[in-house]
Amino acid sequence: MIYPKAIAALIEQFQKLPSIGPKSAQRMAFHILKMPMSEVQKFAEALVLAKEQTKACEICFNLSTSSPCEICSSSSRNKSVICVVAETKDLIAIEKTNEYNGLYHVLQGLISPMDGIGADDIRIKELLTRLTDDRVQEVILALSPSVEGEATSLYLTKLIKPFGIKISRIAFGLPVGADLEYADEVTLAKAIEGRREL
Repeated sequence: MIYPKAIAALIEQFQKLPSIGPKSAQRMAFHILKMPMSEVQKFAEALVLAKEQTKACEICFNLSTSSPCEICSSSSRNKSVICVVAETKDLIAIEKTNEYNGLYHVLQGLISPMDGIGADDIRIKELLTRLTDDRVQEVILALSPSVEGEATSLYLTKLIKPFGIKISRIAFGLPVGADLEYADEVTLAKAIEGRREL
């Protein structure tokens, strides 16, 4: 089907979003067209406002409307622990657990030679600078168990060891309530590797 230019342009913009294929983009475009004009304007304003007011924290590189961000400037956070994550969405996932009260460092990506992303393309130098602070006693690597996550974790471990700081890694494994028979080998291996004493 040939769309009018305005609709085709809208579908094309939605397709630029991650994980959005042509059919999803088409559904989104037609949904927008059915919305009242006031709602479309609010949607457009929210996009522009988020883009204009969001910036990376000068310390941890978390996305925030202020710099330093709320986490870095909080006096109640444990400043002796830094949890390293790939993206802000990972930080948010950890924050939702209410189990961690330290600081973060957002790498803004992972080492991925296939995608042309090297160590200099992510926030590793800035992390190493932060480790010169005597208060830091532990670095927790909370990177995905993907090939890129593993490569980044190994690289960071090599760089952090000379600082004499404890390095730990979050355990990966089975979700609560999952059956062992449905778990893949990598998940089971990570669950066994991340076991703890009872």
